[in-house]
Amino acid sequence: MRRTAFVLAAGFGVFAAGAVTARGQHPATTPVAPQTLSPAAQKRSYKQEQARRKKLQQELEGYYKKWLNQDVTYIITPAEREAFLKLRTNEERDQFIEAFWQRRNPDPDSPYNSFKEEYYRRIAYANAHFANGEPGWRTDRGRIWIMYGKPDEQDTHPDGGPWERPDWMGGGEAVTYPFEDWIYHYIPGVGTEVKLEFVDKCMCGDYELTMDPCAKDALNEVPNGDPTMAESMGISSQSARFTNTNGTTCPGGFGSGFMPEQYNEFTRLEQYAAIWRAPKIKFKDLYEVISKTINYHLLPFQFRADYVKITDDTVLVPFTIQIADRNMTFRQTNGVQQSRINVLGRISTLTGRTVDTFENVVQLNVPSELLPQYMTQTARYWHGALLRPGRYKIDLALKDVNSPNKMGTLRRAIIVPQFSDHKLQSSTIMLADEIERVPSQDVGGGQFIIGNTKVRPVVGDYFHRNQSMGIWMQLYNLKVSQTTHKPSATIEWRILNAANNQVIFQHKEQAQTLSNAAEQMTLEKTLPLESFRPGSYRLVVQVTDNLDGQTISPQTVFYVK
Repeated sequence: MRRTAFVLAAGFGVFAAGAVTARGQHPATTPVAPQTLSPAAQKRSYKQEQARRKKLQQELEGYYKKWLNQDVTYIITPAEREAFLKLRTNEERDQFIEAFWQRRNPDPDSPYNSFKEEYYRRIAYANAHFANGEPGWRTDRGRIWIMYGKPDEQDTHPDGGPWERPDWMGGGEAVTYPFEDWIYHYIPGVGTEVKLEFVDKCMCGDYELTMDPCAKDALNEVPNGDPTMAESMGISSQSARFTNTNGTTCPGGFGSGFMPEQYNEFTRLEQYAAIWRAPKIKFKDLYEVISKTINYHLLPFQFRADYVKITDDTVLVPFTIQIADRNMTFRQTNGVQQSRINVLGRISTLTGRTVDTFENVVQLNVPSELLPQYMTQTARYWHGALLRPGRYKIDLALKDVNSPNKMGTLRRAIIVPQFSDHKLQSSTIMLADEIERVPSQDVGGGQFIIGNTKVRPVVGDYFHRNQSMGIWMQLYNLKVSQTTHKPSATIEWRILNAANNQVIFQHKEQAQTLSNAAEQMTLEKTLPLESFRPGSYRLVVQVTDNLDGQTISPQTVFYVK
């Protein structure tokens, strides 16, 4: 499908104001008879309107025209566009533009507008990466990138290549044009797991967004070009691809030719229409909540902050939010129980200056028959903030989408530590129910990912005996031997019964024997808990640098149910 053209409307409706009394009040009961303009008056009114339109076009040449038709053309709502076009002076337009960005400012009290900054960064990225004879912002990929940001997943095929058709398309292999698949896990107003496909049919870099999953088939219109298995067996014919009533050029499949729901013509049309609409302003109601001092506890949740050194002046502060599934409202849709929690967080200095804002959705999709099992589990959300050492406060607001009156808020002070470059130090100890290596393409980004490891902290440090407890921490500024180029340090792990301080587990190891031995190193352990009786325990990690004599003993408490 060709991209949609956007045309600036030049005409406006004519509105008649109701009668007003001398005191400026509308009469309550007296009806106003409609007035019919004489032919001469109608002609005069038409000429006045034409003159006004011509004057408007002259005024909109330059900055204001570029702002309306280029800068914000993808995110301005129809109502906002109509209101802007009715303005008569540049002063009014300047005020409108200022209010336009302020309505989208995550922190209305701050002079820094992170939404505006991010938006113009996206435009710059689109122009740098998607230009193809016309500016990148005007391409389909550029528009989607500007509106929704970087996709959560990208599958690119810049040279095309072989494509294995699914059974519902008849099976068999086909050769494709260059194409890209973009997947967004959630787009407000559009849906979840939104898959967008762009196809470059001219093989000139002009990738167009398509609703036809078979638009990438390069030999679709070539007689006997890459026939499907069903066509080779005489079950279907190539000409039948072009008689579909569902808007695709896909070949027929085997048997009933069942088509997945995501390719249903109505689903595709609805998604295609929604994807082009101006994005809604996210979670504006939650911004009102965290701007006030009212506390909400109808949606209880737990929160923790950890501290990991990046540089001497930059600290990664992972915030983990944990919600018990039993406190979430589930609604059934097509045999699946779904729950959604909107999360909004704002980090600010003690003087009130906002330094970071994050918002996202925690969503669970559970088969109806398995819902009782999930009621004993928890859902977690993770945000990694990069902060300078110092004192901050964090405001959190959560809302249950399926039960809008269920909200939870939290305000907490945090102190980001100063990591020096000469003193033996460590990060906080994270106790997790999941620690695993991630694929190379996921290193450094995503939920719960620190470096090349996924660490899923358990907030509250409660574990069951049938679980294994993951332990993750980092050591900083170990002295390195000039001969071996490795540190020489003793690491002793101890677990004590918190009730009587009895040592129930002890293990020593030498840092230089570990594969990642260096001045800064990561420690990862997994400890089965089946032998631990229910109760509270204290984990102590004592590190002694044998080269300069420094010792640290970070510790934390955990509980076994």
